[in-house]
Order: sequence, then C-alpha cells, then structure tokens
Amino acid sequence: MARPIGDIAIPDSALARAVTELVRDTESPLLFHHSSRVYYFGALAAKQRGLPYDPELLYVGAMFHDMGLTPQHSSATERFEVDGANAAREFLRTHGIAQADIDTVWAAIALHTTPGIPQHMHPVIALVTAGVEMDVLGLTYANYSDAEREAVVRAHPRPPQFKEDIIQAFYEGIRHKPDTTFGNVKADVIADKEPHFHAGNFCRVIRHSPWRG
Repeated sequence: MARPIGDIAIPDSALARAVTELVRDTESPLLFHHSSRVYYFGALAAKQRGLPYDPELLYVGAMFHDMGLTPQHSSATERFEVDGANAAREFLRTHGIAQADIDTVWAAIALHTTPGIPQHMHPVIALVTAGVEMDVLGLTYANYSDAEREAVVRAHPRPPQFKEDIIQAFYEGIRHKPDTTFGNVKADVIADKEPHFHAGNFCRVIRHSPWRG
C-alpha cells in the first residue's frame, strides 16, 4: 500500500488497487506520478476547505483525469477530458459502482480544465480540479505547507523539468485533434508548440454562421 501523507492515504480497497495497476500500466511515469499527486493535493484541499468526500471516487477521478492523453484511450474527435471520463465510466461500470457515483467521477474528469465551475459542484468534482490546479499551475501553492508539498513529492516525484515535460505530454496527447481544443485551455498548448496554429474563435463562429443578420 502507498505511503500515507499525514492522515491521508490512497484507499486500501480492491477498486483502488485495480485503479493503481491499470493507470501505472497505461500511463507514462510522468502522468502516473502527476495523477497520484493530484489525489493527495485534492485530499489536502478537502481538509483546508472542510469538504467531506469519498476517497475512492476522488482517487478514481484523479488517476483517470489524464487517461485521455494516452493512445489507448484517445479518440479522434472528443476532447481528451471526455476520453478520460469515458474510460473511467467503463472501468467503474465493470466494478459495479452506482450510476450516480459514476456520473460524479465522469463530471470531475470532464470538467477539470474548465476554470470557475468545478469549485461550485460536488466535492469530488471540486477536488479533482483543485489537485490539478495545484500540481500543474501552482495556483494554490501557498495554501500548502512546505512539509505537505515535500511529503507529496517524496511519495510521487516531481522531476525538475516537470513544467516543460507536462506541456509536452499535453501536446502529444492532443496534437492529432486540435479542433477539440476550441474554447478550452489546451488551445494554448498547441499554440505554444505550433506558432502558426490558429485557434478557433468564438466571434468568428458567430459571424460565419448560416444565420442572416
């Protein structure tokens, strides 16, 4: 079983063990450790905010949130977040999880790159995004103590070049379907890697619609 951080640990259940094995075997070490840190930072955020949550559902949401970047789960036309959410849904169905809980995990993954909305939703949805925003963007870095950050990174290493490596991982996972980045933050990733990329434009879509006037 993974090392606990304070009173927070990965759930010791058959479901959680299956999640760990599947994600470790599917994702790169970079994404596996990132996803694991997302769980811990999300759980720590729950303590900060006084939010009750289901550790198993949070763990599934955190661990599957980037599965849509992997070749095994990447579709040709869906946003990568939806691909990951769909993969989690199928996994949970095979383990007999209630539909309401599946829907919560699906939304947590699908919305994790949509700022401003998840924090107003179910705790699992809010906490997956909280973990992502901490580990990737550092938006709430100061809300965690040095000891908490160091313990998480000790359990799941964050390499010195993580910032550039995770941007590259995002790019490699979505470069084949740039149209799926319309209206979300991943358009910035493609623009960073492809200077001549022209992102979709909301106003242009309105003006070029078939409506008259």
